Amino acid sequence: MTPLLCLHGFTGSPRSFDFLPDAREMPRIVPALVGHAGSSAGAEVQRFEDEVDRLATLAPGGGPLHLVGYSLGARLALGFALRHPARVTRLTLVSAHPGLASEAERAARRTADRAWCELLQRSGTEAFVDAWQCQPLWASQMRVSAEHRAQKRSERLSHTAAGLCRSLRVTGLGEMPHYTPAVAEIQVPVDVLAGALDHKFCELARSLAGHLSRAELELVPHAGHDLLLERPDLITRVIRRGNPT
Repeated sequence: MTPLLCLHGFTGSPRSFDFLPDAREMPRIVPALVGHAGSSAGAEVQRFEDEVDRLATLAPGGGPLHLVGYSLGARLALGFALRHPARVTRLTLVSAHPGLASEAERAARRTADRAWCELLQRSGTEAFVDAWQCQPLWASQMRVSAEHRAQKRSERLSHTAAGLCRSLRVTGLGEMPHYTPAVAEIQVPVDVLAGALDHKFCELARSLAGHLSRAELELVPHAGHDLLLERPDLITRVIRRGNPT
């Protein structure tokens, strides 16, 4: 089996992939992303694509990888596939955004992210997490057990205010290149997944799949943005399907 490089979402952690089978069955590298607790990212990571390039150094021997990315991790996986195509055998992209098309959109997103940073700096991580979890994007998570919701909250609270601000300032959507014009260059198979209740990301998934030459699109019924939390069984099945032992 080709090793997986699993990339979590914003406020997530390597724990986001704890649902996967034993590493002896499904070998993987699961790093913490810049700004998140446990990350090895140093001062050299100042831009979105600096983080992409850092992630490309993590596989022992520089061998091929099957990239699995969720949300922020899916955006970084797209950058990885474009900047280091020889390293990638397959992509599994969950709730992916290919980047904002205009500078006006990027400026508006940077303004929104600055407001989140101001909340983090003023009130701390717990107040930020309370506000973050109240967004409509996460409403479908009420279908998940209270135990799993509590675990997700604990994961979010494991980070520092300064770290999450750094994540937004380095890898926020407003800092990401617009990759849509380039994704046609990706020649490996790509599974593109989104929850059917997450209407914005369903449209993004359809558009992204339409630009890829070897995409398989799956819109997951009765699920929202965080399919790692809401449908880990399906994510495991998709990975196995594309990466048989």
